[in-house]
Amino acid sequence: MSILLHISDTHFGTEIPAVVAALQALVRERRPDVLVYSGDMTQRARASQFAAARAMCDSFDIPRMLALPGNHDVPLFNLPARLAMPYRGYLKYFGPRLDSSLETDDFLVIGVNTTRASRHKDGEVSGAQIVESAERLKSARPRQLRIVVTHQPAVVLREEDEPDRLHNADAALQAWSSAGADLVLGGHIHLPYVADLTKISPATPRAMWCVQAGTAVSSRIRHDTHNSVNLIHWQPGAADRPRKCKVERCDYRPADGWFATQTIQELALG
Repeated sequence: MSILLHISDTHFGTEIPAVVAALQALVRERRPDVLVYSGDMTQRARASQFAAARAMCDSFDIPRMLALPGNHDVPLFNLPARLAMPYRGYLKYFGPRLDSSLETDDFLVIGVNTTRASRHKDGEVSGAQIVESAERLKSARPRQLRIVVTHQPAVVLREEDEPDRLHNADAALQAWSSAGADLVLGGHIHLPYVADLTKISPATPRAMWCVQAGTAVSSRIRHDTHNSVNLIHWQPGAADRPRKCKVERCDYRPADGWFATQTIQELALG
């Protein structure tokens, strides 16, 4: 059994130290094999905030990590930096690339940078990014769980969240599903959920799921939720057996001071 820890929207500069400590304790207990960090590491893209986010990741001592910038990781008020060097801080602490991938025996994880310096917070996936990531997915080995990571959500469940949905998401989901993706991970709206993408319109051609993370350690909690992270459990099976994985959502419980299991969902894969 391999475990992937998915965190998002830490917004360092607004972090809660007790929640950071509780997340570190969860990692020590569960010992995940891979860390996926789907953006908004910082609140205002300051060097001290990137450094704090990186220090937290290093403290986890997780063997492999894939990270992506979020819209908050691009300077907002420093317009010269936003236009000339929008990813300078991110690349210093989490580089060297914006679109990156990670491969282990059990996971193929493809990161797609959906932030744009020209936009305030909206995300976009370009045609070139769709083609490149789909080609990468086609190279996956049979035993690998195939994952695409974006910052903004590829699918939203509430009408009021539609403005925050990733631009060009429909085309991306169709291509990624056809290429063999199993999961699309994201964050941005601080609302954790799992969505069956064969039940949306347009439906994906094969089983694929959107897995969203809440805010991991920030005080910027929304929608009557708690700080939360996802643990994705994957056990490759025999070729003639149905593929499936489990998504365990762990929420921070303030009264107890630790992260505990909130839900476990078993997902049937294509």
